[in-house]
Amino acid sequence: MAPNQVARKKVLVVGAGAAGMSCAYHLAQHPDKFEVTLIEAANYCGGQAFSIPIDKAKHGASWLNQGVQGGSYIFHHTMTMFARQGFAANPVKLQVSFGKDDRFWTNVYPTKLLERHQSEIRRFVKMLSIIRWFELFFALLPIKVLMKLFWFSYEFANTVALPMVALFLGTGNYTPDVPSIILERLCASPTYGMWYPPDKQFIASNLPPMVVFPNFSKFYSAWRQDLLKLGVNVRLSTELTEIVSRNTKTGVAVKTIRRTPTSDGHNPTSSFAPEDPTSNADATADPVTEHYDEIVLCCLADTANRLLGKTVTFRERRVLGSAKFSNDITITHSDAAYMRKHYENFFNPSQAVTSLNSVDQSSRVAFARDNFKPMYYIKPYDADLTKLEMCFDCTNYQAQFPPAVPFDNHVFQTIFLNKERDGHLWTDNEIDKTKVIRKDWWHQLCHSWTHYAFVVPWLWLLQGRKRTRFASSWTVINAHEVAVMSGLAAAVDLGAEYPEDLERDGFALLCFRLYYLLVYGKWYRRRVKTEGEGMDWGSGVYRSVYQGPGVGEVERETWREEGKA
Repeated sequence: MAPNQVARKKVLVVGAGAAGMSCAYHLAQHPDKFEVTLIEAANYCGGQAFSIPIDKAKHGASWLNQGVQGGSYIFHHTMTMFARQGFAANPVKLQVSFGKDDRFWTNVYPTKLLERHQSEIRRFVKMLSIIRWFELFFALLPIKVLMKLFWFSYEFANTVALPMVALFLGTGNYTPDVPSIILERLCASPTYGMWYPPDKQFIASNLPPMVVFPNFSKFYSAWRQDLLKLGVNVRLSTELTEIVSRNTKTGVAVKTIRRTPTSDGHNPTSSFAPEDPTSNADATADPVTEHYDEIVLCCLADTANRLLGKTVTFRERRVLGSAKFSNDITITHSDAAYMRKHYENFFNPSQAVTSLNSVDQSSRVAFARDNFKPMYYIKPYDADLTKLEMCFDCTNYQAQFPPAVPFDNHVFQTIFLNKERDGHLWTDNEIDKTKVIRKDWWHQLCHSWTHYAFVVPWLWLLQGRKRTRFASSWTVINAHEVAVMSGLAAAVDLGAEYPEDLERDGFALLCFRLYYLLVYGKWYRRRVKTEGEGMDWGSGVYRSVYQGPGVGEVERETWREEGKA
């Protein structure tokens, strides 16, 4: 080594989901500073974001995105990463279907449920403005307490208000415990607000402009190849079993094992991990000790807590241990009979109304007769309206499907939530087993108010201590965009540079700055001039609506492009 040459930092990035890939990618932009190793226990990159093959002759498409399907135009970092790998998201106008029969409502046309709760809807809209004015007071108040505080009925709170939050954030059966600020932002924020502006008659009368993601398996495969070209040592089917030591002088020592890859890449839980006690895979694998200068744990909080082992500090144990998770299952299927029984899939004239509080709604009803094609569903259980089931009509939602597939050939993803607590309510046994395409278990973050009281505000006290950083969507909220930002923030904190084009994108920079301040306790200082690539990537309030590369302009463009191939 030359006298003035600084030794490269050996950085271990654990987990090849969105956070880990983002971290490794941005560190790899500085080969003079970092020697990057990325390990992943599965045999593919992407984490919860992956694609599966399906029968094109029956369903109209040959693949399906699983786990992660789409997002919002505020996902600037995500769509920039799509563009860097030559991919693009497709636009879609979101339609939802909440409840069944006399408890059904949608954002497409007015129903008897909304007519029945007109006075509460007006009070709900007024409540949102009060919360916005006194945000600090209401911020962490659980939604279930907020609903009681403003005297909302049991039916309105659980069939109207809660579904608006549950589906977008994947909060599932912990929605009653979600802090009120999230509800307020989803309804009243001109930037983050999925249901903005709230409607005094309709509550949610807009068709939110969203994006659906490209083929994730292909995208993450391309991203992996890019990392390899940049010099990253990407090791799939490699599992971290234990962090042996962490020292500010000598670095980090870890133990890893080599996993036996499965044909679909989804390696079962190893004997070294307790998540699935019925699995004992790779029990004879010999752990190997490795040494690094820094480590970035891009995994769930409870997994990170376990991996820290004997090296965990009191502070880490308290903060990481306060994150709550539930075990959910997604059943991908084509059982149209199940959907007809449990959800409203088509325009229902018996539930439609043409006027709300003397305001004419006939044009919406007329539009819905031919154009109601729900993509997101929520079904509160009749036995307990505070508990719910979620579902996607992937054929209506994802962009690779043609627009006119017979309903009996649609592909659905029904999500049953919180097995340990609410499994007795599940109706998964009613799905025709011959029409099940795949089952996937998820260990999902619960966005309880406790997460924002005991986890998120204290992460800055952990980051960088003992050569360890934490990156994943759980650090703030369960979204692909947060995962990408978290990995980038870890890279920046280690000494990488924030991309110049994103710094010129005013909203991307604002989001990153706020994330970096909240999770690292540091303010990122601008380093480039505002003129140049990226400066015109956003429009609207705070330039929040992304219009840069990585997103198309035509719905179902993926279907059209694949049809040409």
